[in-house]
Amino acid sequence: MSLTAISANLSSTKLILPVAVFGLMLGLTGCNNSSTPAEGVDAEAGTEQSSTEQEVATNDDATAAGGQTVTIYSSRNEQLIKPLLDRYTEQTGVKIELVTDKTGPLMARLQAEGKNTPADMLLTVDAGNLWQAAEQGLLQPVSSTILEANVPAKYRDPKGQWTGLSLRARTIFYDPSKVSADQLSTYADLADPKWKGKLCLRTSKKVYNQSLVASMMEHLGEEKTEQVIRGWVDNLATDVFSDDTNLLEAIAAGQCEVGIANSYYYGRLLDEKPNFPVKIFWANQGTTGTHVNISGAGVVTGSDNPDGALKLMEWLSSDEAQGLYASADKEFPVKAGIDESEMLKSWGPFKQDDISVQKFGELQTKAIQMMDKAGYK
Repeated sequence: MSLTAISANLSSTKLILPVAVFGLMLGLTGCNNSSTPAEGVDAEAGTEQSSTEQEVATNDDATAAGGQTVTIYSSRNEQLIKPLLDRYTEQTGVKIELVTDKTGPLMARLQAEGKNTPADMLLTVDAGNLWQAAEQGLLQPVSSTILEANVPAKYRDPKGQWTGLSLRARTIFYDPSKVSADQLSTYADLADPKWKGKLCLRTSKKVYNQSLVASMMEHLGEEKTEQVIRGWVDNLATDVFSDDTNLLEAIAAGQCEVGIANSYYYGRLLDEKPNFPVKIFWANQGTTGTHVNISGAGVVTGSDNPDGALKLMEWLSSDEAQGLYASADKEFPVKAGIDESEMLKSWGPFKQDDISVQKFGELQTKAIQMMDKAGYK
């Protein structure tokens, strides 16, 4: 064979191999981006744009020009979070790939994929989950003056690995036909024998209750907190519930008289049933304040587009996005000074617990062990 023919064959081979490899990579990426079912169901924008919002918009335009996609692994209910992401795409042209599942499987997937993950951002609920993701090395530290300005330090990781994006209050709900508001006070008071056979609780296996108990451990100490949990168990009207919606409906049905749930579940029920016969009570107003947690996000360690993920997180902390959280998700803005929805306003102002949400992660294991020891299933 002539040198010319050999050279031609080698050139052809060099062309064919990269094309084949590129096709294989595309196929693998398509598999990685397949969506799975979301976690169970589980805002008025300002008319003027702040300087931080303008900076976000400018940076996002640059990202859009680069044509990069931001891939999100999310345990948020897709129906609730997608309108915010669609708004971001409309404004910036940045495409969002959303992969939804429960937090545990998503974190396991990130561990398995390592540096080859297609994910750029982890979007999930509860500071305990975000803390665990950071501890497992799944999130990378970022620096953002916008997030520092928009999100109070108590709702951010001190190392910059995650940030809160909305607040959810976990408080007391009651049947007004059987209980008056002046009979209620604190989470600990629900352990009093006067509530025997009248209390409903969600399972201790849910991170929301683990974080609540962690906050009580920080405020009350371990011995007192264990006493409270044992009192809760003694006062149960029925078996623990798998979710807050069923718990609230049990109160409405007369199965119990009081319970603890996240306020946004109550807001969603009111959307469907405006005359829902259950009332909200802000716990611990004379002491530490009502327990609040976050939904939030972090930039994935193996991200191919960390700048794009950070810019999206910054936008989600902006006035417009914070207002949307309040109206669409029934969650409270994490940024101060944002107008709440009319529904949230109707529940009245309340004192929030000032604890750093990082504590929920740090004390999570102890909280789980304590609940198990006290017989809280």
